Amino acid sequence: MQRSLLLLTIIALFFYSEIKAQTLRQAGDGLFLMGVAVNSRQTEGARPAEAAQISKHFNAIVPENCMKSAEIHPEEHLYRFEATDKMVAFGENNQQVITGHCLIWHSQLAPWFCVDEQGKPVSAELLKARMREHIFTIMTRYKGRIKGYDVVNEALEDNGSYRNSPFYQILGKDFIRLAFEYAHEADPEAELYYNDYSMTIPSKCDAVVQMVQELKAAGCRIDAVGMQGHVHMDEPSTEAFETSILKLAAAGVKVLITEWDISILPNPYRHTGANIADRFSYSSESDPYRQGVPDEVMQAWEQRVTDLFKLFLKHHEHIDRVTLWGLNDGNSWRNNFPIRGRKDYALLFDRNNQPKAVVQQMIELALEAKSK
Repeated sequence: MQRSLLLLTIIALFFYSEIKAQTLRQAGDGLFLMGVAVNSRQTEGARPAEAAQISKHFNAIVPENCMKSAEIHPEEHLYRFEATDKMVAFGENNQQVITGHCLIWHSQLAPWFCVDEQGKPVSAELLKARMREHIFTIMTRYKGRIKGYDVVNEALEDNGSYRNSPFYQILGKDFIRLAFEYAHEADPEAELYYNDYSMTIPSKCDAVVQMVQELKAAGCRIDAVGMQGHVHMDEPSTEAFETSILKLAAAGVKVLITEWDISILPNPYRHTGANIADRFSYSSESDPYRQGVPDEVMQAWEQRVTDLFKLFLKHHEHIDRVTLWGLNDGNSWRNNFPIRGRKDYALLFDRNNQPKAVVQQMIELALEAKSK
């Protein structure tokens, strides 16, 4: 009897150690992809320790900046593919699914894209031609290597109206349909996505659902909608997240949780969006954790992470990918948005590039979800 109990104990310890040894990418296998936004320093070899964590824990990557038009297509007749080429090769070497981000976006837009030599808006026909050429050039180059693209990014305001971007001013809302048509023509096998923030606001989510329905009615391919996950400690609620996930799924698209980070800092201005033009003045009250985060605050942050992750696991049949917007706290954009110079703790790895305790909690939650 004692030998049997000993054997059972050894087996139990073995399986427990196997669970402890799991990574995020292994734990999420069969549920959804675990993704992370990468920067060029990581994919070009300048930060090997960060690259190692990315290859270990994530089976999907998306470039943070190198594919935005100001970076990849800074002049009308000039493309700079070096950074994207290296990013794609990095993903392939690590057996990671690669997403292209992003084809059409009003921000970080190459200055020439929507204007003529005098700086005046171009004609509708010329803008269409520029959009098509831009999309075709990029997607043809990476055909068969990039799984899917954020075709249009952040085209709607939080109230559900169309953003008054240069694309909208010249082409109206048709610029969205045209972008999806051009993208499908350029690479018929690529998945096509729409991506936006504040998707838990009912007016915005409803407008995106209507957009999806209109695109489908026009014969466009749209595979998924990206719900950006730039969240705070107290908002949006998990219930609001859930409602929007179910609305999008009912519209006949998959859901991608994109750009996920959880700011631990105070939010007295009740700012919930991710419009990079939004800025507020610095104060020491808005930056309370320069010397470190108290244990009880970090525990509350970890609870916020796991509450949302449990929700994603609950609806994994609707969710194809969960992507963190950066690897570690040191390279999170949250340190400078919407207030420059703060010290935030918004990601799963700390400033020493080590996984926080919540990573193991997430792994165990995913393994538990798969065991049901």
